[in-house]
Amino acid sequence: MSARTYGRLYGASLGPGDPGLITRQVWALLQREDLYWTYPVRRKGADSHALGIVQRAGRALPGTGGALIFPMTHDPEILAGYWLRAAEAVLEQLRTGQDVVFLVEGDASTYSTFGHLSRTVRALEAEVVIETLPGVSSYHAAAATVGMPLAETDETIAIIPASYGIDMIERLLLDFDTLVLLKVKPLLDDILDLLERRDLLAHAAFIEKAGTPLERVERALTRLRGNKVNYLSLMLVRNPARVRGTILRGCRKKSSLLDTSVHE
Repeated sequence: MSARTYGRLYGASLGPGDPGLITRQVWALLQREDLYWTYPVRRKGADSHALGIVQRAGRALPGTGGALIFPMTHDPEILAGYWLRAAEAVLEQLRTGQDVVFLVEGDASTYSTFGHLSRTVRALEAEVVIETLPGVSSYHAAAATVGMPLAETDETIAIIPASYGIDMIERLLLDFDTLVLLKVKPLLDDILDLLERRDLLAHAAFIEKAGTPLERVERALTRLRGNKVNYLSLMLVRNPARVRGTILRGCRKKSSLLDTSVHE
């Protein structure tokens, strides 16, 4: 079968929730009447956060489309089964020449279900053309909301799920000027203890459901102790006292500073 007979799969990044953060590129794509829309849900019959962003922007779901189920589980065997079924549903459309768009909250290249979907589709049909349309991530929206720079000049930044644990977070403070901690709910009190011990509470911000109508911002982090927060929560931590090493400026021009065994 020629690759020309396949439809194209688009991963359309919608930003974290504010319709105003949908890019013009994505918005133009969604005006097409010939697209088959797909969007993620956690279980059958559940609402889709991604679809809700588009609907709040004033674009109704077209006549053709359907939900793809991606459950909230870390079991790799269960997830693999759902990814396969989702990919097969998408391929059913692509094989007829139908273009398909998958709606993605945030950015499709960053901790996104679209990565799993596109990889599985390509494993089944290597000739399918897949296009990713970039967007605004939740932590970019959060940083803008609280007026906190993520990085300046030569500063370093690390973006990790908080589930890597307190020991990992503390080690990263040695090397990074900013930490973006995603999905902080399970370890929230432990993270607060660490920040208090490192005298960083005043340099951190908590943001829940960034960029959505239900966005919550907290700068007085001690108020969060013992409280339940939403799964879609993150924390931005600035680390102003970090001891930094010497930066080699213009090192590409100074071959004497490079190991001669390393070649670009």
